Amino acid sequence: QVQLVESGGGLVQPGGSLRLSCAASGSILSINFMNWYRQAPGKEREFVAVITSESGTNYADSVKGRFTISRDNAKNTVYLQMNSLKSEDTAVYYCNAGIRTVTNVNSYWGKGTLVTVSS
Repeated sequence: QVQLVESGGGLVQPGGSLRLSCAASGSILSINFMNWYRQAPGKEREFVAVITSESGTNYADSVKGRFTISRDNAKNTVYLQMNSLKSEDTAVYYCNAGIRTVTNVNSYWGKGTLVTVSS
């Protein structure tokens, strides 16, 4: 059984920063890509950032230059450093990862962490 658990969300003022973490646990042999997605109230879930197993990265245009994704392979953890936050960044942020276990390769999702940007 594989679990992804996000943490680090909360309330922050516009212009502030937050760092999200997502830790994967279970019978993991390897982790390929690790993504962050977000879903704002009344909107569809959208891609935020991805980091590959070779640490290649890509970002949504809306967060380029403000957000940084990174990973610690020894801890099976992905991070999202969010700077210069705007009200439109308010959303539930979800972690997603492609994980190989002893039985299969699958895409797993966390339950999300809420980020609220408000004064």
